[in-house]
Amino acid sequence: SFEGRVEVYHDGKWGTICDDQWDDRDAEVVCRQLGLSGTPKALSWAHYGQGSGPILLDEVQCSGNELSLDQCKKSDWGQQNCDHIEDAGVSCDPFTGTDVQLCQSDCCPFLLPSLPEGTVRLAGGRSPSEGRVEVYYNGDWGTVCDDGWTDLGAQVVCRQLGFR
Repeated sequence: SFEGRVEVYHDGKWGTICDDQWDDRDAEVVCRQLGLSGTPKALSWAHYGQGSGPILLDEVQCSGNELSLDQCKKSDWGQQNCDHIEDAGVSCDPFTGTDVQLCQSDCCPFLLPSLPEGTVRLAGGRSPSEGRVEVYYNGDWGTVCDDGWTDLGAQVVCRQLGFR
């Protein structure tokens, strides 16, 4: 699994999230936003160490279906009543990163080499948001047959990749 303190990028700076109201539904959204699969688990009380700098979010209350933390109910950016001992963390399986990063000590984004079975990607498209659907299975990438392929399947893949 992959885990760490959650930090978000807003208004030109990275900052932490306070763990008030932090639960597994919030972790699910973080994992989805990062493109990570697996079982999301929320961790509180600076489980992965205290961050430094601003605490940018508080009172995050996701339903679990959002594509990013920005879509969740939460306090206004920078409005919080917390200390870094309340920095929120998550545990989920890795695959890529976007504008959220997980930190275990001094922060730096990381990418892990092993991919979970069922990871999807788009290949051969004119942009990162289009292309042939490929699935990682048994250590290799393969294509998906289009027999029975519908818009619903495309929506699932798009959501798995973090698109709206």
